[in-house]
Amino acid sequence: RGRGGRQMPAPTQRGLGSGVIVNQDGYILTNNHIVDNATKIQVELSDRRIVDAKLIGADPASDLAVIKIENGRLPVLPLGDSNAMRVGDVVLAVGNPLGVGQTVTMGILSAKGRSTNVGGDDSYEDFLQTDAPINQGNSGGALVNTNGELIGINSQIMSPSGGNIGIGFAVPSNMAKNVMDQLVVNGRAHR
Repeated sequence: RGRGGRQMPAPTQRGLGSGVIVNQDGYILTNNHIVDNATKIQVELSDRRIVDAKLIGADPASDLAVIKIENGRLPVLPLGDSNAMRVGDVVLAVGNPLGVGQTVTMGILSAKGRSTNVGGDDSYEDFLQTDAPINQGNSGGALVNTNGELIGINSQIMSPSGGNIGIGFAVPSNMAKNVMDQLVVNGRAHR
């Protein structure tokens, strides 16, 4: 309580993550853990404009969510075929780590079909594993192949300290597209 017995407002909590514009109409693919329980979602575009976003749907089991901004025609990252990727292929991780601004890191695809058991029994995991540095704030950002196509959505890191040690995980683009299409149409994913 504040002075005189007045109720003080609760402190504002803020989260930070990344997302990928996947449709010129303003649909953005990101992680569910970024927007979960959010009362307000804002997107900072690459030209530094900040716009309000609306949650279209979320799927906690795959840790994916779709949000939408109303901002006219936007640049889109084309979807690639995550099944066509091979272990050892070069990949780039794009995101906004710790709020420092957009960054790109490089590594290889270390493994496919990984499970981290972080989401519990309800989660659907078939992660791409990479050693491209993924740091806090990169969640929801793009994992891109050398053709500039989205092949994954950065989702988790494995680390005893919380910092990057070269074990990162991304939801494959083929799974993400399937979940995204269902979220746009139904607001939820069915299996």
